[in-house]
Amino acid sequence: MIKASVIIPAAGLGSRMKGFSGKKPFILLDGQPILSYAFDVFKKVSAVKEIILVVNKKDLNLAKRHFPGVKIVAGGARRKDSVYNGLKSLGKGCDIVLIHDGVRPFVTKEIILNSIKAAKRFGAAVVAVPVIPTIKRVDEKGFVVSTLNREFLWDIQTPQAFKRDIIVKAYRNCRGNNITDDAMLVENAGYKVKIVMGSYDNIKITTPKDLKIAEAILCG
Repeated sequence: MIKASVIIPAAGLGSRMKGFSGKKPFILLDGQPILSYAFDVFKKVSAVKEIILVVNKKDLNLAKRHFPGVKIVAGGARRKDSVYNGLKSLGKGCDIVLIHDGVRPFVTKEIILNSIKAAKRFGAAVVAVPVIPTIKRVDEKGFVVSTLNREFLWDIQTPQAFKRDIIVKAYRNCRGNNITDDAMLVENAGYKVKIVMGSYDNIKITTPKDLKIAEAILCG
């Protein structure tokens, strides 16, 4: 039986959530903290044996009040530091590690299960959706160099899932600051990463506009 752990980094300050008080993961969405939505879905997946919430050290008590009995870890200066703190807190017996943004409230059980299965088979997997807009590459002066083929372009989401040894090794060997997601570290370590179909509803709440979109998704 697969045993998975999920790390949910939620230590960001939410500097782009203008007009809202409090930390972004704890902003209310239909009366519940944004963070609670993804947490509740992961709780319902039997293969997930451990959930680790990584929050700003100033929010440890707040997180403990909202999520009693859950393993809660203090985050670091950057997202990659927070994830690494979560990795160092993994319990024994975990085969697969999932990493999911705390402000992506609409992850589904199906997406989680498909991610776990793909990571078990391929070693590393990321949730994504096909890019819809036309994407152009430009030069340093702002002139179009080429129009990219959308057939091979995917918009990356979370969760991102890995065999434990792969992601731990990738983080231990992490170099540089220009890291945009966890899979990038794994790619840099020489591993192939499998795409898992996500959902266009699996949005990341970054701005007040995103919060309005999330409210619309909840309303159906």
